[in-house]
Amino acid sequence: MDKLAINGGQPIRNAMLPYGQQWIDGDDISAVIATLESSFITQGPAIQKFEQAIADYVGAQYAVAFCNGTAALHGACFAAGISTGDEVITTPLTFLASSNAVLYQGGVPIFADIDENTYNISPNEVEKKITNKTKAIIAVDFTGQPVEIDRITSLARKHNLVVIQDAAHSLGAEYKGVKVGSTADMTMFSFHPVKHITTGEGGIITTDSKAYYDRLVLFRSHGMTKDDGIMTKNDGPWYYEMHELGYNYRMTDLQASLGVSQMSKLHDFIEKRRTIAMQYNEAFSGMEGIITPFQHADTNSSWHLYVLKFKLDRCSVGRRELFDALRAENIGVHVHYIPVYLQPYYQNLGYPSGLCPNAENYYDNAITLPLFPKMTDQDVRDVILAVKKVYAAYYF
Repeated sequence: MDKLAINGGQPIRNAMLPYGQQWIDGDDISAVIATLESSFITQGPAIQKFEQAIADYVGAQYAVAFCNGTAALHGACFAAGISTGDEVITTPLTFLASSNAVLYQGGVPIFADIDENTYNISPNEVEKKITNKTKAIIAVDFTGQPVEIDRITSLARKHNLVVIQDAAHSLGAEYKGVKVGSTADMTMFSFHPVKHITTGEGGIITTDSKAYYDRLVLFRSHGMTKDDGIMTKNDGPWYYEMHELGYNYRMTDLQASLGVSQMSKLHDFIEKRRTIAMQYNEAFSGMEGIITPFQHADTNSSWHLYVLKFKLDRCSVGRRELFDALRAENIGVHVHYIPVYLQPYYQNLGYPSGLCPNAENYYDNAITLPLFPKMTDQDVRDVILAVKKVYAAYYF
């Protein structure tokens, strides 16, 4: 058995392989340069072009671009009318932004536990959390696997709730043959560099509602409008009015032009992610101490993340030691995510530990492997070799 790098052996790789990374090529660079040389580098035509590209791709009527995904979620909470004291049910297994956006509006995040197989929010647990104060549900497509959105929306319609789908992980994914982005009341996509396409930073909300669209457009630009149909008067071409307390959450044309260029590569990016995920599944399928990602029969994931869950009762060390051993082999593993309510800020708000047992159990045993389309065949082999090397050293 090879000596582990953490114990002084030779690492699998000479340089660290990150868990995620953008893929920018010459066409992308040329698109941004063309925008730099144009008349508009912000508040120009590239924004609308990018919004239309996303709306067309997912099959939505409208899309509103924001400077980042968090801002987009904030906008969705504003458009949904979330205000002081309103409860919003969401998952604890997500990045902080999903519930922070509720707090920004004065709302109260209510955490519902995850399904222990898919790691997505459990519709059964959502139903248990609905009260007369519930205003919305923010359902997160964790790792790129869509939530059971039909069950979520059925609950929402029954109780007159707004459904916001946090699809930061799932651009290009499908649920029952329908692309994510056209089913929920509002859907958020993120364009951070580790996501399926990138605009550097960036986010977008898709929706079929003209009312939500109008509120989103207002919110992202200071609550300001020049629309004669909204303004109380019009003093001239210079005139504008502020109707809501909005924010400067606008995306720039530089970001949008990069996004338009990246969209032409999205299909290939997703197919590469799916290929790598299948290679991982095949490589790890016979390792009884590891749980590979379960995929619901109605979903077709776009594989933002690939997470292994380790059965630590068969292992001589804990998750931290496994993590450190893989990092020593120069495999840039990560952990996604710490349950949100375990954060000190949320603990100070009164959320107790033990609130969502499935999410906490997942967190204690999970490690994210590198997965991004720019990975070479050798990169994939290195990850597989490293996992098997560490497994052989510590499992019995």
